[in-house]
Amino acid sequence: MTDKQFRVERDSMGELQVPADALYGAQTQRAVMNFPISSLRMPRGFIRALGFIKSACAAANQQLGLLDTSIAAAIQECAETVATGKHDDQFPIDVFQTGSGTSTNMNANEVIARLATTQLGKTVHANDHVNMSQSSNDVIPTAIHVSAYLGIEEQLLPALAHLISSIDARALELQHTVKTGRTHLMDAMPVTFGQELSAWSTQIRQNMYRIQASLTRLRALPQGGTAVGTGINAHPDFGKKVAAALKVRTGIAFTPMDNLFVGLASQDSAVEMSGQLKTLAVTITKIANDLRWMNSGPLAGLGEIALPALQPGSSIMPGKVNPVIPEAVAMVCAQVIGNDLTITMGGQSGNFQLNVMLPVIAYNLLQSIELLANAARVLADKAVAGFSVNHENIKTALEKNPILVTALNRVIGYEKGAAIAKKAYAEGRSIIDVAMSETGMSETELKQLLDPATLTRGGINEGGGSGGG
Repeated sequence: MTDKQFRVERDSMGELQVPADALYGAQTQRAVMNFPISSLRMPRGFIRALGFIKSACAAANQQLGLLDTSIAAAIQECAETVATGKHDDQFPIDVFQTGSGTSTNMNANEVIARLATTQLGKTVHANDHVNMSQSSNDVIPTAIHVSAYLGIEEQLLPALAHLISSIDARALELQHTVKTGRTHLMDAMPVTFGQELSAWSTQIRQNMYRIQASLTRLRALPQGGTAVGTGINAHPDFGKKVAAALKVRTGIAFTPMDNLFVGLASQDSAVEMSGQLKTLAVTITKIANDLRWMNSGPLAGLGEIALPALQPGSSIMPGKVNPVIPEAVAMVCAQVIGNDLTITMGGQSGNFQLNVMLPVIAYNLLQSIELLANAARVLADKAVAGFSVNHENIKTALEKNPILVTALNRVIGYEKGAAIAKKAYAEGRSIIDVAMSETGMSETELKQLLDPATLTRGGINEGGGSGGG
C-alpha cells in the first residue's frame, strides 16, 4: 500500500498507520501486526454476540443516566449492524491473541465508535463511550456464554430434534423387521431394527437433556464484573440491566451471575458444556459406526443395509461406493472430542482473577456446536432417512444363527445347547435341524421356541424357552 492508502490513528502507545478504508483503529491494527499466527478468526456467532452485548451495554448506560442519549442510540444502532454480520470483514484479528480477548473487544469498540461517529457527526470514543462500564475481562466471557447459548438454542437442539425424528420414523417403519443382534461384533440373540434404532434415538434424547441442563449455567452472565470482578467503574445495577437488554435482543432470559469473580476467573460453564458436546460426539460416533458396519460389503461384509449411493467411492476401483456420510460424521466427532481437550486445558488457565485462554475456548466451543448441528442434519437426511434393508441377507443370517439355541436353555440346559450350537455352526446347518436330531423335539415345537420375532420380545417363551443373554 502507498501512504495515501493509510491514515494515521493514535492510541495510548502512540501513532500508527491503519488502512484508510478500515473501520477499526490503532489497537486492532497492533493486534493484526502482533499475531500473524493462523488464518483463524473469531467465529460469526461470537461477533454477533459482541454486537448484541455492546448494544445492550449502551442501553444500560443510557437507562442509568451515564451516557448521552444520542450517543447511546448511535452505539446501539451501529452495534446491531455488527451483530447482523454487516461488518465481519472488519474483524481481522487472529484467534491466537491476547488471552483475555482484549484485542477483539477493542476491535468491536473501534468499529462501532467509527460507525457511530460518522452517523452522528461528532466523536464517539471507543473506550469512553462504547466500552463504558465494561472491561474485556467481563465482555469476552459474556460473549462466550451468549454466543454458545444462541448457537445451541438456534442450531444444535433443532438439529438433534430433526435427527431424533428421522431415527424414530425409521424405527417405526422397521419395528417388525428382525435381524441378528451382535455383542463383541459376534452373532447374538435377535433384535428388531426398531429396537436397535430406538437405542440411538434415546441416546440422542439423553444428550439433549444433558445439554439443556447445562444451558442454565451459560444463561448466567459475568457482565458487570469489569476488571477483576469487583465491578469497578460500573453502576451496581449495570449487569442486571445488560441482561435485561440482551433478553430484548435475543429472546433469552439471561441473568447476572451470583458471583462475578467466578465468571472472570473461570470458564467452568464452557468446560461443562464442552463435556456435554463430547458425550454427544461419542453417541453420534456410535451411530455412524453402526451404520458403517451394517452397510459393509455388499458381498463380503454384513450387508444388512444399503446406504444411499451418493458418489463414486474409489478413483481406481469402478463401481465401489463408500459410506461417506457416516465417515464424515465420525470425523466431525473426532474434531469435537479434540476441541474438548483444548477447552479443558483452556479452562485450567484461570490464574487468580482472570482466565487467559478465552479466545481459543470461544473458537473451539462454537466450532463444536456448529459441526455437531450440521453433522446431525446430514446424518439424518443422507444416511438414516435413506438406507434400505437387505431382507434376504438378514433372513439367511437369522436362520443360520446358532446363538438362537439360547432360547432352549431352560429346556435342554446350557451344555447341551452349546453342543448343538457348535455342531450347527461346524456343519452349516440350521439350529432347528440340529436340535431336532439331538433332542428329539418336534419341528413345530422348535419353530415355536426359536422363532426370531418372538425372541425379540424377551422373557420366558411358551414351552419353557428363554431369551437370556
